[in-house]
Amino acid sequence: NMAAPSASGPSQPREGLPTLFIPRTAAEEQRVRLERLMRNPEKTVPIPEKLNEWAPRPPPEFVRDVMGSSAGAGSGEFHVYRHLRRREYQRQDFMDAMAEKQKLDEEFQKKLERNKMIAEEQTAKRRRKRQKLKEKKLQAKKSKLEQKKQGK
Repeated sequence: NMAAPSASGPSQPREGLPTLFIPRTAAEEQRVRLERLMRNPEKTVPIPEKLNEWAPRPPPEFVRDVMGSSAGAGSGEFHVYRHLRRREYQRQDFMDAMAEKQKLDEEFQKKLERNKMIAEEQTAKRRRKRQKLKEKKLQAKKSKLEQKKQGK
């Protein structure tokens, strides 16, 4: 005896619920995201802030586990030293990178200034040339008018 297939079986989508769609390409995923955004246009979209650059944590105010000066360090001391050394190297690398970045920024600003000055000089030169041509045209016009007056 075969049971009749029910109307709300797993093969048919239920009313009111969207069908599950698994995007297979990046374009499909983008389309699904856009559709989800556009379903409610009034809803604000969270735009993530730019993450701050990593910076080494500042040195501690008070150092509790100072290494002693007596001989015979324990077996765990090397690991403590290793972590301290790694942190210090990281801090120095960070400082070097920041100095390099600052130097590059300054060079870029100088280059911008230099380009601006060159552009200004070119503009001024062309302006002077245009003025000269204008003056010549005016002079030619005046001399032509003078000749006409003398001819009459």
